[in-house]
Amino acid sequence: MKKNFVLNTLAATLLLFTACKKDFLNRTPQDAYSNSSLWTSANDATAALAGIYNGQGWSYSDDGNGWAGATWTVYLDCASDNAYSQYPWEGFQAYGNGTVNPSTGDASAYNYTAITRCNFFLANIDKTPMDASLKANMKAQVRFIRAYEYFVMSQLYGDVPLVTTLLTPQESLASVRTPKADVIKFILSELAAAAPDLSVVNNSGDGHISQGAALALKARVELYNGDYTDCVTDCQAVMKMGYTLYPSYSDLFRMVAQVNNPEVIASVQYVENPSANSNGVLGVMPSNSSGGWSSIDPTKNLVDAYEMDNGKPITDPASGYDPANPYANRDPRLAATILYPGAPFKQAGAVTTTYFDPLDASSPDYYASGNNTSPSGYVVKKYTSNLSDFDNLWQSGLNMPIIRYAEVLLSDAEAKIEQGIIDQTVYTDINTVRNRAGMPSVDQSVYNSQATLRALVRNERRVEFAFEGLRWFDIQRWKIGPQAMSGTVYGASTGTVDPATGKYTITGAPLTIENRVFADKNYLWPIPQSEIDLDKNIKQNPGY
Repeated sequence: MKKNFVLNTLAATLLLFTACKKDFLNRTPQDAYSNSSLWTSANDATAALAGIYNGQGWSYSDDGNGWAGATWTVYLDCASDNAYSQYPWEGFQAYGNGTVNPSTGDASAYNYTAITRCNFFLANIDKTPMDASLKANMKAQVRFIRAYEYFVMSQLYGDVPLVTTLLTPQESLASVRTPKADVIKFILSELAAAAPDLSVVNNSGDGHISQGAALALKARVELYNGDYTDCVTDCQAVMKMGYTLYPSYSDLFRMVAQVNNPEVIASVQYVENPSANSNGVLGVMPSNSSGGWSSIDPTKNLVDAYEMDNGKPITDPASGYDPANPYANRDPRLAATILYPGAPFKQAGAVTTTYFDPLDASSPDYYASGNNTSPSGYVVKKYTSNLSDFDNLWQSGLNMPIIRYAEVLLSDAEAKIEQGIIDQTVYTDINTVRNRAGMPSVDQSVYNSQATLRALVRNERRVEFAFEGLRWFDIQRWKIGPQAMSGTVYGASTGTVDPATGKYTITGAPLTIENRVFADKNYLWPIPQSEIDLDKNIKQNPGY
């Protein structure tokens, strides 16, 4: 719906979806817009649907988008071992280091605004005189969005109130948490019911939910909950819809890949400056010299996860890894995702290449300056690899992919591996993703068992989807929190960068960022205390 007239005139319509903020269930929308006059034509229904896509969905989000957003997607990796959030007021630092409590969990996804909008739409759309198939398609899109919201909340909090109809104020303050298993059952049934009424695929760049998106999300939910057989079935269905990988991994996250991208199954849409619907998160990623904040700081642990370009991990003595030249001959996705000491880059509008130097005290990117520079010496490069793509990093039109075809391929492989199915299709899935990035095919003499392939596909997911909001969910479902989330977090090694050549010379130890703790309670986030204060029926998660 990008650049759609509806979005430019939505301010009044969005009043329809403004809920009372005194309770977390965001009671039935209170407004002056006449509900009886709204649902009189297909144009009205389109405007209401636009409000659901475009309205603010999560409490920690300035994205202006209702069902997902760039801010949440990239910051969520700070709750994992991929990144460190250096500014505690941005809401994610305490989730990463394990010190979060019900009163400090500022990055809350426990918000029912989007759910209420969806329920309101579904409660009223049937009265609209319009084409029946178009109406069914719109309803299916809304059911997907509602299912996605419940997917996120149930993953982060476990049991959550399952609200599928509009509630009175009294009802909203008497809700109880529904068991996660029942919420998951609802999500899967909703996606299955919605899929037949959706367009098969939608890679035109307008952001509307497709049948491919419904089945891909259904496969994700099934994978996360151990339903491997159905996951494979849904992955296979999506794989027959015509999606393919975009030829260039680095360009996949640029403006040039916005329209007719055959890999993007679902994305959040933005409109370039000047607009309230612009993507404002890009500015938090680059370092000070590029006008950014270095809010999301990659870790050494993530950097070390990228293999050598011969397909061997850096821990393999035969890999050719040189600790004195740690970024040479690595998986190309490393350079496409992270700006490391000595990495070449160009400032917006620049003709000459600059080499990133976070280690020199005189550099504007010096790690210890405290001036919007990265304490880890690493900066997120994905999404901002070409700064000249943007007139304004804080008001860009870069869309945010939420589900990519690469995920479907790796999910198909993982679900088969977990069932003990080791056949050529597993290798084909993984190789397709690796080869697109410039990596060699899997060495089947090394990766020939469930255990070795499980380790491989898990690492493949990590490096392929870094800063796309999936790593924390993987840590959670694989139950690897103590290994991944405990101990000291490190950054780049101290040293020097030659300003003329970019040669990086290590002279000292890795930078120390913070110490983290992890307990079993951290597999779920605490329910914000403010929500419990509003509704005494809502009980806190164990350990908080």
